[in-house]
Amino acid sequence: MRNRRWDILIAAIVVVLFGLLTVLSGGRALFGGAEDRAAVGDAVPFVLWFNFLAGFAYVAAGIGLVLSTGWATRLSIGILVATVLAMIAFGVHVLLGGAYEMRTVWAMCLRTVVWGIVVGLAVRDPDRSASVSRDERRY
Repeated sequence: MRNRRWDILIAAIVVVLFGLLTVLSGGRALFGGAEDRAAVGDAVPFVLWFNFLAGFAYVAAGIGLVLSTGWATRLSIGILVATVLAMIAFGVHVLLGGAYEMRTVWAMCLRTVVWGIVVGLAVRDPDRSASVSRDERRY
């Protein structure tokens, strides 16, 4: 039986909670009343939609990581790449003089760092490297 990787379990719980909060806050900003929409200020619509939809992927990736599925690592990499691309597009928007909220800058940086850490943990497989070392010692 494979040893439980506590680092992956903790990361998975964090991204599931992060995803649920993202869907909740993004849904409120996109579909809530006038007061909810006004509270987001100069939010960039494509970033708001990206983050809302990505929240569902966060939950799926977190569940997949808990269950140790092969697709969870690939989904996590996809989320990281998509987040970086959205951040680049957001940067272009800002450089072209588009209105934005500073909290969006910090939120996108946080998302990128979180998914960078999750991908780093997910692609690391100490169990496999340990078994290779044992196999090599037998020969």
